[in-house]
Amino acid sequence: MGTITLLTDFGHRDNYVGVMKGVIAGISPQSQLIDITHAIKSQDILAARFNLLTSYGYFPAGTIHIVIVDPGVGTQRSAIAAQIATSVGVHTVIAPDNGIITGLPVTAAVALTNQDYWRTPHASHTFHGRDIFAPAAAHLARGISFGQLGVSLSVSNLVGLDIDDVAKTNQGYCGCIQYSDHFGNLVTNIPGARLSNQTWHIYLGKHCIPNCTTYGLTEVGSALALVGSHGYVEIAVNGGNAAEILNGDVGDSVELSYALHGLGRGAL
Repeated sequence: MGTITLLTDFGHRDNYVGVMKGVIAGISPQSQLIDITHAIKSQDILAARFNLLTSYGYFPAGTIHIVIVDPGVGTQRSAIAAQIATSVGVHTVIAPDNGIITGLPVTAAVALTNQDYWRTPHASHTFHGRDIFAPAAAHLARGISFGQLGVSLSVSNLVGLDIDDVAKTNQGYCGCIQYSDHFGNLVTNIPGARLSNQTWHIYLGKHCIPNCTTYGLTEVGSALALVGSHGYVEIAVNGGNAAEILNGDVGDSVELSYALHGLGRGAL
């Protein structure tokens, strides 16, 4: 029956997550349900995409990921299932087609048009998680084929988010902030795997932030840049909130440089 994960912006105050789990249990009671997070900021597709991108690889082959941050629920946007290639096998993501799977290695996609696998053919205009996404995932876990969920879609036609690419420069890399976590750490889109063993700094606005291997090796209140557990370069403040202290936000440009430059910029 496999594993089904849930990643939403529903929070835990209301019954939305519990109701979805109830629908899944009624169809595929042997499936293991794992919550990735339900604390995504409301309607923050970029944050949902980052959390999916940096978590799906830790699950076994055959895992089904339900990802719902869906400001367009009830509109003409498609509800989709997408197959994702991983080093251990295929995963499936069930989500709205709103860019939430941007950057994932999608190999095939279908629109969830087969109402035989909806909870009801009269789906709510505001809760597709209950009426379409959850039952589709549960039926897939019970063994129906991927293609039975609906009509095939061209992968190239799926909605994509406008996310800046990392650019190589003469002195390092240019990128942007792609995520701010619960601690206020600012995660860039620069992969740590690209870096050499040279000393480097990050420039964010007027701030020049030195590299350090971990938070506690700097003085409390000092800013540092490091390769975080997600595998990306991130900016932090030891004992503080980098997003607030450095006035950084998702989309802000950053520059990683192996050489100190930019006169007039100061380290925190």
